[in-house]
Amino acid sequence: MTVTTSAAGLTRRTALTLLASAAMAPRFAFAAGVPAGFPKSQMTLVAPFSAGGPIDVLARLLAQEFQTRSGVTAIVENKTGGAGNIGIDYVRKAPPDGATLLVIPAGNLTINPTLMPSAHLDILADFAPVALLASAPNVFLASKQIGITSIKELIDKAKTTKLTYGSPGVGSQLHLAMELFKEKTGATNLTHVPYRGSSQALTDLLGGHIDLLSTNLPAVLGNIKEKTVVALAMTTAERSPLLPDVPTLAEVGVPGIDVTSWYGLLAPKAVPKATIDAVFAVTKDALNEPAMMDKLLAQGLSVAIEPPDVFAARIARETAQWADIIQKRNIKIQ
Repeated sequence: MTVTTSAAGLTRRTALTLLASAAMAPRFAFAAGVPAGFPKSQMTLVAPFSAGGPIDVLARLLAQEFQTRSGVTAIVENKTGGAGNIGIDYVRKAPPDGATLLVIPAGNLTINPTLMPSAHLDILADFAPVALLASAPNVFLASKQIGITSIKELIDKAKTTKLTYGSPGVGSQLHLAMELFKEKTGATNLTHVPYRGSSQALTDLLGGHIDLLSTNLPAVLGNIKEKTVVALAMTTAERSPLLPDVPTLAEVGVPGIDVTSWYGLLAPKAVPKATIDAVFAVTKDALNEPAMMDKLLAQGLSVAIEPPDVFAARIARETAQWADIIQKRNIKIQ
């Protein structure tokens, strides 16, 4: 706050009163609007990936909300490296006061513990889940060149013809989603072509260099609407309102697949339950704001709130699912 005593004729006593009020405002806001147990010291939200990506953006939006709603300073630290494991380890070793939190995508929590045994990741043993924050639906696409327009046609063709599919990399959630599909349908003539990210994979799909692609819907919505690719099915439990005419896999005879790209918030394991519950309450209120929903939508994300116990159950369930697929399909990082 800047205080001036010029044209406005602000007296020294009035200025001091305003400064005192500004100094007290965070404490008043904390007492009035934040649940008991919420951290009172500076908060750090750790994003284990580079600035500018969805994790970084989500962490910064949440940090801003924490600070606005509590009066407590909240910052974001990008601790990159080790496929996210450096940031994860930093939060795991942080003081258990709830002031250091981890914003992290699904794969690091449910896939990497099995795929990277040397990292010694045991998420539910080392962390306290706070909340599921946001998600993005995934979709199976086909190149227009191969003439497939449905999942049934894909399964039939894959029994007699070798087809290729792309993903953002070995062991990515989108890679494993297709391997789960193969396991469920017996369509084993699908060969994985890993990429470093989804953009080049989409380019190759458009060019007919690969036949199929498992990817996030927001990244390809324009291509689907322009009909430059064929959307075969959603990998989620429900249809997307963005593509109401595209069925889910369950609707076309492939049940048991519900794969969504999601992002969560975790704290070190020993953080008291009262603090976890308080942080969840503030997080839930922040995410339910229409302005926050609009900001996430601009990143291709939808608000998807789950409380600590439900989120923990999701982590356990999906970890078991991906461990089974990784072992059955003998998937390894080279």
